[in-house]
Amino acid sequence: MTDQPTPPAPPVSSPGTQYSSLSTHPSSLRTQYSSLPPWYPAWARELAEMYFAGTTCLFILHGNVHDLVPYREGSQERYGSLTEFLAGQVFGAWDVVLGYDLGQGLRPLAGADPGRLQTMMQYLTGRLGDPAQWPRDPERVLVLLDRLLERNLVEDKPNERRSIGLLFDYAQYLAPAGDVGTLARGQGMSLVRLLSWAQNPYIKRVNVAFCLVADRLTEVNHRLVQSAHVAAIEIPMPDRAARESFIQWAARDQVAAAPESAEPAPARLADLSSGLSLISLNAILAQARVAGAGSDLARFRQLKKTMIERQCQGLVEFIEPGHSLDLVVGQEAAKNRLREDAELITQGRLEAAPMGYLFSGPVGTGKTFLAECYAGSIGIPCVKLRNFRSKYVGETEGNLEQVLTVLRSLGPVVVIIDEADAALGNRSADGDSGTSSRVFSMIASQMGDTRYRGRIVWMLLTCRPDLLPIDLKRQGRAEVHIPLFYPQSEAEVQGMIRALARKNRIALASEGLPSLPVDRTLSGADIESILLAAQRRVLTAGRATVEPDDLRQAADEFLPSVQGLEKELQELASVLECTQLGFLPPDWRDRVTQPNGRGMLQERLQAIRQLLEGK
Repeated sequence: MTDQPTPPAPPVSSPGTQYSSLSTHPSSLRTQYSSLPPWYPAWARELAEMYFAGTTCLFILHGNVHDLVPYREGSQERYGSLTEFLAGQVFGAWDVVLGYDLGQGLRPLAGADPGRLQTMMQYLTGRLGDPAQWPRDPERVLVLLDRLLERNLVEDKPNERRSIGLLFDYAQYLAPAGDVGTLARGQGMSLVRLLSWAQNPYIKRVNVAFCLVADRLTEVNHRLVQSAHVAAIEIPMPDRAARESFIQWAARDQVAAAPESAEPAPARLADLSSGLSLISLNAILAQARVAGAGSDLARFRQLKKTMIERQCQGLVEFIEPGHSLDLVVGQEAAKNRLREDAELITQGRLEAAPMGYLFSGPVGTGKTFLAECYAGSIGIPCVKLRNFRSKYVGETEGNLEQVLTVLRSLGPVVVIIDEADAALGNRSADGDSGTSSRVFSMIASQMGDTRYRGRIVWMLLTCRPDLLPIDLKRQGRAEVHIPLFYPQSEAEVQGMIRALARKNRIALASEGLPSLPVDRTLSGADIESILLAAQRRVLTAGRATVEPDDLRQAADEFLPSVQGLEKELQELASVLECTQLGFLPPDWRDRVTQPNGRGMLQERLQAIRQLLEGK
């Protein structure tokens, strides 16, 4: 659009069907903003505030954009799509509202008002020609819209100017992420056109607004997202109040009762449905009604697990731990600390809970099992972060952004990241176009956000804590470092055998357990392998109970791994990372507290690393 002399500022119509005009005087702007409907979502209020202030006219709506949005028609509560909400509520009193995406092309949005649609079509036909001839490809559509805006701005008289709202769904396909040199010609032109609209001072003075909708902000071109003339507004997952209100609305024609509780069903289900979008929650309620299992708590949780994993597109594994810390053998100091922290979270004393933990130790020491037992002791959901990396540009960051959005709404939740040193990346951007550094930044930022203390409990599991970036394991992120060790005594070995027998449903003889060698290199996985070998001997002999002789023979035949240097390296790294002296066994405690004890252990660690890297 060619810049013209500044036109007189026209009257500005207000978002929302209740308001028809707005003075340009700043005090009137504040009055108009304060009179927005009380049921307006917070993100819509933020959009209105920025628009009324005249700071921007182009908004990028991202996050939970494909969910249902509540609104009111008179005294009736309604739910609709984001596009319906924008067209009917935010821009409900505007003269022209146009929507565009690659699938449906350009179309007027007038809701269920045929008179408004007819008025729009008369105006648009006179400006853009026959709707059947409107182009569909983005480049030509934006040229057509630019012509419409220019005519509305320059040619029309001030009292004839129309208020125009333009909604672009799936904006990531209109201005995709990528460097300027990698964009196709049409995508580059679209990006420039959007930036020019956002920066044009004349457009900001008239009633024109642009809303770009994309579920993943990282998939939208960073030049658009980071522009000072563009506002990115996140639409969050529904909170507890929103979920309870929706459950009440969905059950308005029927009576539901909470399972085995005098508490009203909506309040109970609102607590259980954390992390779900309203669309997913509606699907669960519908399935429960059809199956006649609306009051089945176990079924609700199973459906929730499926929906959470589907929302995250398989990027997380949702588990409900069936064990508590009572099942963990040994590690008494660590268990005591975890029990105390679990009690604080249960009591709601989140300010004293740690942001996260680092579980380290040689392979087979039960790091994952301990993390799951901790979640079971609190009684909160537990998710395992799967591989979210992709070979496509921007998709890795988009995957992680989607997972973090769900986690923020799911809390309290325990997040387990196994092999954390490999999964989380670092500040280095070599060889992957900066993906690892951006992933690292996103994870580190979320882990350090104290608003989620006690609500998102991070558990980083690794046998090589020395390879984990110091930024992630500092105080304020994964701040409690718990080293795990192989069984240190015969009592621990026998306790582990009994626990593993319960886990694997193996019947042990009642007369006791044999004495097994304790050389502190026998891991929990090794002991489980011995137990399963003994069970195999029993089954092949046609018996039902594992006798002491079966265990003794299985132990005599078992050959542990010979990777001694690797295990020593892992153990040394875990000892050096420990943040509490009481977590260490007595012999390691003595070595650490000797003069220059940590320095000598560090020298030994470096020597082993040089030996292994030289192979």
